[in-house]
Amino acid sequence: MHTTNRLFSTLSLLVLLAGCQSFLEVQPELQVDESQAITNASSAEVALNGLYNRLGNDGYYGSNYQALAYLSGGDIQWTGSQGAPQEITARKLTADNGYVGNAWAAIYRTILAANYLIETVPTLADPQLTAARKDQLVGEALAIRALSYFDLVRGWGGVQLVLTPTRKPSDNTGITRSSVDETYAQVLKDLTAAEPLLTNTTNRNRVTRKTVWALRARYHLYRGEWTQAEEYAGKLISDAANYRLAKPYSAFFANNAVATPESVFELAFSNSFRNGHANWWLPPALGGRREWAPNAQLVTLLNDPNVGGNRKDLIAQTAPPGNLWYGRLYYRNPIGTDPQYIIRIAELYMIRAEARARVGKLTDALADLNTVRDRAGLSALTAATTPDLAATLLAIEQERRVEFPFEADRWFDLIRTGRVATVLGITDTKKYVFPIPTSEILADKALTQNEGY
Repeated sequence: MHTTNRLFSTLSLLVLLAGCQSFLEVQPELQVDESQAITNASSAEVALNGLYNRLGNDGYYGSNYQALAYLSGGDIQWTGSQGAPQEITARKLTADNGYVGNAWAAIYRTILAANYLIETVPTLADPQLTAARKDQLVGEALAIRALSYFDLVRGWGGVQLVLTPTRKPSDNTGITRSSVDETYAQVLKDLTAAEPLLTNTTNRNRVTRKTVWALRARYHLYRGEWTQAEEYAGKLISDAANYRLAKPYSAFFANNAVATPESVFELAFSNSFRNGHANWWLPPALGGRREWAPNAQLVTLLNDPNVGGNRKDLIAQTAPPGNLWYGRLYYRNPIGTDPQYIIRIAELYMIRAEARARVGKLTDALADLNTVRDRAGLSALTAATTPDLAATLLAIEQERRVEFPFEADRWFDLIRTGRVATVLGITDTKKYVFPIPTSEILADKALTQNEGY
């Protein structure tokens, strides 16, 4: 596979600054012989730290992958002058788009880093690396690889499955694309393998068994497996001692809050490892560029007391004469130290609501939906306002829209529910996936382009 070859000299395994105590401090990486990179307990721990860094990299959850979804979903506008994001918002995405290329490469870098841990850690003979700790390291890597392939398949469709390390340029070449079903099957295989290896503890910045349950709930929702989606979402919702909705809505992010009971999995950042989102959301007066901004329709929804409720705290307006609306989920000083929210307990409520509705449990679905609405300061919906499945699903769609507007949720929701043509007017189904980067197609004859690009 070309991605693995092109990144071979700089990726391989991530050997980061020695002696780091936290993955917040391990941004730099060295180019080394990756076949010798993981040799003992210490280097294995550093490699795992590096894997989380890959997940939060600017190309992945730190910026570009999220931006592809933001700018595709219809509620976020681009206010800058760069061509790549303009292509996305104008529905003229090409295979040469820089956001596409950066996101694709960053996700595969994450997969490659996970592959080294998955293969190498079980072979290590170090008395400081217990069997339980080996299981935890491998389990975290498997879960992150599952998340990476999940993000690839929902963005690009079926992709090349690279499941072993790339130690030399000839490794992992000539791999053809798997189907969508085969790619999803790999996601489930990795999550299933990870679950028994991980501890049943609560950690909002690292993967545990509970994180896997949350990811499985999302996976089953996308696959239309409603009973399993309800089951796995319920595992987190029932753990009220550790996971609950923060009240009011802004409590999970305002006043420099981190790792609140709202979060199931969030990435932490610091001065030495920065989250790129604030740079794009904040106006210049607050240190950003405000090149991603809520459009007028989203501003109206969030400011409507009957729709947005107290979620209006997600946005603010610059002083006159500009009067420009901006997103303030990412706002901290120093800039770039905001957490990145990968999955919150609110999403588990919304997953369970939809899963219950799909199997005819409309009363139970409304109960979950109203729990999220109550936190937003909204009145409860009733059987009179949502009398049937169609009305309930529309209510869930609307709630997700204003609950997760800055968490890259909207585009993928509309695609998976078959609503993108109705809502966004995009009738060309070929545009429901992103293009494979041109550079990858040219370099790897085994890789085929998505139809329409």
